[in-house]
Amino acid sequence: MQAYVSGNKRVVVSHNMCFSKENLDLGSRLLSENYQDNPLIPGLSDDVAKLCLALVPRASFPSMGRVCKKWRYVVKSREFITVRRLAGMLEEWLYVLTTKAGGKDSQWEVMDCQGRKLSSLPPMPGPAKTGFKVVVVDGKLLVVAGCALINGSLVASSDVYQFDTCLNSWSRLEDLKEARYDFACAEVNGLVYVVGGHGLDGESLSSAEVYDPETGVWTFIESLRRPRWGCFASGFNGKLYVMGGRSNFTIGNSKLVDVYNTQCGSWSGSKNGLTMVTAHVEVGKKLFCIDWKNQRKMSVFNAEDETWEVVALPLSGSSRAGFQFGKLSGKLLLFSSQGETGHSTLVYDPAAAPGKQWKTSEIKLSGPCVCSVTITA
Repeated sequence: MQAYVSGNKRVVVSHNMCFSKENLDLGSRLLSENYQDNPLIPGLSDDVAKLCLALVPRASFPSMGRVCKKWRYVVKSREFITVRRLAGMLEEWLYVLTTKAGGKDSQWEVMDCQGRKLSSLPPMPGPAKTGFKVVVVDGKLLVVAGCALINGSLVASSDVYQFDTCLNSWSRLEDLKEARYDFACAEVNGLVYVVGGHGLDGESLSSAEVYDPETGVWTFIESLRRPRWGCFASGFNGKLYVMGGRSNFTIGNSKLVDVYNTQCGSWSGSKNGLTMVTAHVEVGKKLFCIDWKNQRKMSVFNAEDETWEVVALPLSGSSRAGFQFGKLSGKLLLFSSQGETGHSTLVYDPAAAPGKQWKTSEIKLSGPCVCSVTITA
């Protein structure tokens, strides 16, 4: 650190960064009463100590969490990400779930913002599942519900597991109110929503729930107007968009879009959606999708005016070869979801000039991609 100036207006640290002291005053919100008597770093005020910890590279967070309970409490807090953002120290890492030979085993691979492989995550707890969903909230990875093979039968699950990317550890959160698989899930304004799917007896569901990380509680919200399954969700402008999949009130796959207004707590709808979506990812204010019928083009949804456009993929061979999306540094990644396809990882830059948007990436996964998320911390 180059300097620290204490006063009512600002604190100055390395990188010549200036911070509002009001923004950095975490006070009792951050530290429990058990830890307030001892300073984070002897000889420094806690405000300065938090800034010092925020300047440490992300790869060292697990080691920091083992120093003492107080440091662990700081590193795992939501406010620590805020301090790192103000310090300009946020790092974007990519987490990719891949399968091994035969598709029976899977692992999470971790890469930095340059696409360099860093490590693999500890194994996920609980039985192996399908039909689950993955979502990120407060810099943490959540693996939600799904179905597991138990005693020869597929059983819907209500389990929710959280991976703390700062402390490199798994923990179990409160279960869903209703077990489900093949449902829609997305984060909107710091809350996690799950919608529809199949239930314990394989019945199609119209119920929906929301999870608040502050309270650690799942709560039912207004149900869909019709049961829906095999769908996916994305969050834009404070709204939850549920698309694709099937409904009890449609023949075949549904083009209906169910839109949940999180402020009003009510659903509305349109018929401006896609049907058989096999991959999707949000980049900025746009949603990129690949349709099962044609894996040689992307459908791009603009949330500002709710319109679609089509972008061709620079691929050859079978149009049914499967792909999954990722994103890193504002660019879209295209991974193979099947083994032995011979396809390299591709990068799409939405901001590049036409004709120069696609490039080949050096990122190589250990197996086919199941899904991926980007976590900034």
